[in-house]
Amino acid sequence: MTKKNIKLDREEREILKAVDRGEYVSAPMSKKEMNALRWAARNTLLKNKTISIRISERDLLRLKAKAAEEGLPYQTLITSTLHKLVR
Repeated sequence: MTKKNIKLDREEREILKAVDRGEYVSAPMSKKEMNALRWAARNTLLKNKTISIRISERDLLRLKAKAAEEGLPYQTLITSTLHKLVR
């Protein structure tokens, strides 16, 4: 498993160790379930609009620093944060 520099809590670290030990296996899934999940993933990840915003340089630097801590591109962090806000 590829591991990035992501901060995990105790429970998450235990789960990751269990996965690495092979204690978890994928549950079987029907074609119908798989297709529904593929559809949801495609629609969730579909990015077909571009926006332009003005923010302070200070905020942008902080966003970039936070994204680096999370191991993400800063635009992905912004998109993810906005997505969580509107859900």
